[in-house]
Amino acid sequence: MIERGGGKIINICSMMSELGRDSVSAYAAAKGGLKMLTKNMATEWAKFNIQTNGIGPGYFATSQTAPIRVDGHPFNDFIISRTPAARWGEPDDLAGAAIFLASKASDFVNGHILYVDGGILATIGKPSNE
Repeated sequence: MIERGGGKIINICSMMSELGRDSVSAYAAAKGGLKMLTKNMATEWAKFNIQTNGIGPGYFATSQTAPIRVDGHPFNDFIISRTPAARWGEPDDLAGAAIFLASKASDFVNGHILYVDGGILATIGKPSNE
């Protein structure tokens, strides 16, 4: 990228880059470290016209989350009630963030984590149905 005169790096962080939760200590530590690596890479490589940013997904509908994304499951109910969008994210919800961060439109965006989370980080403590 330095030889080409610039480039884009997009790290996949997580909302766990910002939060902790029971039973995910190692994951949260790794994603928190990735957030800070993203910021540090941005400061080191910006002079080479390399932008380093991250995408921080919230809770997404994947094959891994399928067993808990059922009506009546306590964690599913928690996510639906705490996410202002009142739903799990779909993989396609990440496309716009990736396109933006990979495009010239983000040439002056550096060291940022773009959270794609349905608003859950903005209001984690209040159920959306209250």
